[in-house]
Order: sequence, then structure tokens, then C-alpha cells
Amino acid sequence: MHRGDSAKKTGVTPPKRQRNAIATRQAILESALIAFTRSGYNGVGVREIAKGAGVTAMLVNRYFGSKEQLFAEVVEVALAKRTILTEEATTPGRDLTTLSRDAAVALVARMTLEDQPLDGFLVMLRSISNERAAAIWREKIEQTFERPLAALLPGAEANERAALFQCLIAGFYLMRKVIGSKALAAADTAALSRQLAALFQVLIEPNPDPAASRKPAALCEEKQVTMRNSCAG
Repeated sequence: MHRGDSAKKTGVTPPKRQRNAIATRQAILESALIAFTRSGYNGVGVREIAKGAGVTAMLVNRYFGSKEQLFAEVVEVALAKRTILTEEATTPGRDLTTLSRDAAVALVARMTLEDQPLDGFLVMLRSISNERAAAIWREKIEQTFERPLAALLPGAEANERAALFQCLIAGFYLMRKVIGSKALAAADTAALSRQLAALFQVLIEPNPDPAASRKPAALCEEKQVTMRNSCAG
């Protein structure tokens, strides 16, 4: 008996099973984040991600196009969970006098959490051996953190200083949570925050103009030459 015949006989139309596209997409992203965190870009296949989401590999490709595009969206999701250089922290016109302190306090507080959320750091660490995955991370980090921060910084070499700011965050995270530095783990959190804030502040403040610092020396040398010439004459 066909489904339509059954419906006619009973007078009841069976409910149609509809897939919630938003929920399915979210399930795939969550499965991919877990898989990439565990095994990195090279260690994960679309089939494994699909299995974790309870869907088929064909459906994963239908939603995201390819593993590479899925990875790019996972990186965006991971970077959206910002707790240190937040969107508010990099808002144009914000008070820079508190940025170093706020970033340092947030960074130290994040490291003291027992249960670390899947924030993408391990995804990055375990994926950057793949050239394309590294390029995706580089682009997303520049777009999400470095460019907004550089736009806030006064003076020259803002892009370089913004990148160094991010390096300091990543380096501290690596040593404290991944390597497990005993010195950092045992340090007083308030003192650690103050030290980090001082380092951040060095990068926030504009560098002195090298040309300006050379001017007094150049003038002095010129005067000495003039005096020698006068004595020789």
C-alpha cells in the first residue's frame, strides 16, 4: 500500500519530516570545531565531521561547499568568542589608557579557568602545518584583531605594534595553558596582570621618532665641525 493510499483510507495526512536548516548547520559547525580541536585540519575528514553532527558527508558539502570553507567558518566561530581583545575593547575612540590593563586582566583571568572553552587556539596550533589552514588563520586574525587594534594606536608602525600585541597574547596562552609553565602557573595573578599590562602599554604608546632622536646629535656634530674649521682658519 502506498503512503497516499493509506492517507486516503484513514483520512489523516502523515506529518512531513522537515529538517531545521539552522539547527543542522549549527550541529555541523559544532562537530567540526570539536574535530578540528582534537585532530587539526589534516587529521579530520568530512565523513568524521558529518558523523559527529548526525548527517551525511553529502549534506556537509551541500551546506559548506568544501572542507576548506567549513574550516574557514569554524575559525570565524572560534574567533567570535572573544574575551580579551573584545569588540568593545577595539571600538574606535575608546580610552587607550585602560586598554593594556583590561587586556592583561582578561588574559590572566582566562588562563585561570579550569574548564577552557573551545576558543580556537588548539585548532590553530594543530592546523597551521597545513599551508591553506595557516593562510585562513592569518587572514582571520588580521581581520578580527590586528586591523581594528592598529586603527586605534597612535603614531607610526601601528600595524607592527598591533601584531606584536597579538603575539604577546598568543605566547602567554601557549606557555601558560599548553606548555604549562610552572613559573606562570604559580605567579600571583595581580602581579602577573601588572607585568603584562606594562608590556602591552609599551606597544600601545607610539614609538619615538628615530629622526627626531638623531637631530640633536647631528646638530652637535655640525657645531663641532664648524668649530674645528674656525680654529684651523
